[in-house]
Amino acid sequence: MRIAVYPGSFDPITNGHLDVIERAACLFDQLVVAVSRNTSKKPLFTVSERLEMLREVLQPYYNVVVDSFDGLTVNYAKSLGAQAIIRGLRAISDFENEFMMALTNKKLVPSIDTLFLMTRAEYSFISSSAVKEVAYFGGCVRDLVPPVVEQKLREKFMALERPVREG
Repeated sequence: MRIAVYPGSFDPITNGHLDVIERAACLFDQLVVAVSRNTSKKPLFTVSERLEMLREVLQPYYNVVVDSFDGLTVNYAKSLGAQAIIRGLRAISDFENEFMMALTNKKLVPSIDTLFLMTRAEYSFISSSAVKEVAYFGGCVRDLVPPVVEQKLREKFMALERPVREG
């Protein structure tokens, strides 16, 4: 079985992430979409909330599994018997950092390759950070995230008295 891991914070999952997931799922027998528990970041959503959103959004994909992990991505991928780590690229500016990580991972675990997938042009500007900022200030995120994520952002910011506008 050919297994790949698509790691990220997914805080929250965007349509750009979903684009990469859809295409990566076609390339492997199993794709593990894995939420990294990065203690240096201050996420909007808890790991549990992110896992719940991912499971709901990714339910239609029979070969996609949702999980979370601590530590080095390459070690997690190795523990699953994965052959590849998937990384999404939005723009050329993403490449330098991703390339360095890929080389480091290859040095640590030579049997695991990194595959870079470009997002489609219409998603190249979307980032989780931008989505959160737009939502925080009441902007419409309908075309940036799946509907369930739009609703969760609305609920989260309503609790903070910063509602997301509809439409």
